[in-house]
Amino acid sequence: MENNHTNWCQSVTGIVIKDNKVLLARHTYGSGKGKLIVPGGYVEYGETPQDAVKREYLEETNIVVEPTNIIGIRFNAHDWYIAFKADYISGEPTSDHDENSEVIWLEIEEALSRHDVPDLTKKLIQCALQDDQGLVPLPYQGNPRNGPGYLYGINKVK
Repeated sequence: MENNHTNWCQSVTGIVIKDNKVLLARHTYGSGKGKLIVPGGYVEYGETPQDAVKREYLEETNIVVEPTNIIGIRFNAHDWYIAFKADYISGEPTSDHDENSEVIWLEIEEALSRHDVPDLTKKLIQCALQDDQGLVPLPYQGNPRNGPGYLYGINKVK
């Protein structure tokens, strides 16, 4: 849903895999219209990318997720897009009947071979399948006045 709190230069998604199936939504507008894509959207001002992934998934699919590793970053002169691997927590897939017309669990191999799944979605699914890959959250002591900080790095550092 569009509002004046949206940061149009920052967007996120999450790849959720459960029982060898990936959660996809059939998009209803723009260049993704009619395609099965991973849910996601823009970050709101004052929101972390992790919180944006959680909100977008709940709004668009009725699924509660927990973002884990960063598995991809797409950026250009206009904006950036962070892709997380995200754990399924709870919920039954339900379309929001606005941004998507259906939400489904699709076998991974089928998703990777279908013509109605865009190349970006396929590449992100493949990234999510790489065990223990991607940038992982690393705790650090930051400035408390700035709120919680997040550092993602190549491997876990103690």
